Amino acid sequence: MKLLYLIADGMGGWPLDELDGKTTMEAAVTPNMDELAATGAVGLAQTVPEGMAPGSDVANMALLGFDPATYHTGRGPIEAAAQGLELGPDDLVWRLNLVTVSKLTIDGIMRDYSSGHIASEISRPLVEKLQEKLGNETYTFYPGIQYRHLLVQKEGALTDDAKLYIHPPHDITDKSIKPDLRAFSRSPDLWDLLFEARDLLADRSLNRSAANSIWPWGQGRPLNLPDFKTTFGLDGAVISAVDLIKGLGFASNMAVVDVPGATGLLDTNYEGKVDAALNFLKDHDFVFVHLEGPDECGHGGNAKDKVEAISRFDARIVAPLREALKDEETAWIVTCDHFTPITEKTHTTDPVPFILNGPGCEPSGVHGFSEKTAASGLKLDKGHELLAYALKTFGMK
Repeated sequence: MKLLYLIADGMGGWPLDELDGKTTMEAAVTPNMDELAATGAVGLAQTVPEGMAPGSDVANMALLGFDPATYHTGRGPIEAAAQGLELGPDDLVWRLNLVTVSKLTIDGIMRDYSSGHIASEISRPLVEKLQEKLGNETYTFYPGIQYRHLLVQKEGALTDDAKLYIHPPHDITDKSIKPDLRAFSRSPDLWDLLFEARDLLADRSLNRSAANSIWPWGQGRPLNLPDFKTTFGLDGAVISAVDLIKGLGFASNMAVVDVPGATGLLDTNYEGKVDAALNFLKDHDFVFVHLEGPDECGHGGNAKDKVEAISRFDARIVAPLREALKDEETAWIVTCDHFTPITEKTHTTDPVPFILNGPGCEPSGVHGFSEKTAASGLKLDKGHELLAYALKTFGMK
């Protein structure tokens, strides 16, 4: 039997006046998820443990069956795993955004956590230049994708820098950066690096993008996860445009399938992801397909685009996979990692709606798949137990 685990990142949300009191899930056109929900089981899972920040790193780790309270060390280390970086056990790995701020002062505002969704072909040379000019025996810059990069601080885990809390930039869009500058000021080396990078990015002969500052955050020691196949008995792969998901796959010894044209945005290569999933399932039994688009639209505060992203997830991911596998013995888990409400423009800790559809599932009979209909079903207080629960239900473990 094949198990498909489909994730629409940030799909959950809250009712909106502009949608006549509906959530973006309720407003989206989702006949395939609706049918899977009606003929399978639905419920809510708490993917973010109490006391932890509702990041995609925490929530997707939980969805893959690993308890974030045990294994999570930070956002940066997960993305470092995706890049295969060789790290010392006491190195501190920071996620590094290229951002746009109004000005790098205590009365500055975070204008854009992504520098206008800067393209990789523009951001990579900038990060390479940062390494050339500012890299040293303590700090190494590593280019990534679009606005998402890495900064490794040699043996930084042994310093107080490991305890600094810097807000994820997508959490403070249009908000003050004063608390974060105060945090950065407690590390003289990081403080200097921040302003040296600002001055370099201000050189218009090097940089014509909207990026005018670096933003290190999500720091932690290198990540160690158990082997996925040994833990769950599944020979699986992750398919995603973002390094976060790839890093979780690499760290747990799963296959990581790259899809050309996968962007993490509304215009991603849906068909490529479907083809990649089907090709992998010819000889294997599990695939975790992750779509970033709904989350990005939530961060942008754009309800119309988020409705469209969810509708596309249903029409261009769920539908073709169902059609291609209609004559195969399959089981399905469909969910999101966290809410990204339009009004908040960031993540929240709400329990996420999920569908289980396969052997052993009693039909829920709900009309439509949404936050509200899922609340009538199962309740899992520990989101990292969802996968194990599903495997037991489907008779796969």
